Amino acid sequence: MTDRIIRKSIFLNADRQTVWAYLTDPDKLAIWFHAPKTPLAEGQPMKMFGADSGDLLMWGDVIVTREHEYLEYTFIIKPMGDAISTVKWTLIEVAGGTQLSLEHIGLPQNAESYGLTLALDKGWDDHLARMRTDAHA
Repeated sequence: MTDRIIRKSIFLNADRQTVWAYLTDPDKLAIWFHAPKTPLAEGQPMKMFGADSGDLLMWGDVIVTREHEYLEYTFIIKPMGDAISTVKWTLIEVAGGTQLSLEHIGLPQNAESYGLTLALDKGWDDHLARMRTDAHA
């Protein structure tokens, strides 16, 4: 059995500083993902709330930040039970903008959790589409 990993990569018409803000700034995160109350910072806990509902949707800890290059945090949601996954973001400068890559690792691998993997996979597509619409230079 192989590890269950979600990988995504998109190109954005924005510089890495702008994309970084969309990954770490509460106001920008609320546009495309969920709304933390504080900026994402290395070594700090992370809690993301529904932009409309205000409900706690996900939580974890920010493990690594290399400004404008790399962000990594643990990712926990209620449907995962005790499982802790990890989300890694890589920002690469390309001619005309930024290539943003996501790797979501450590997902539960049993057959019963496959529906959760499908939901997370679609969810990332939806979130990234919102970022692509809003994040530009």
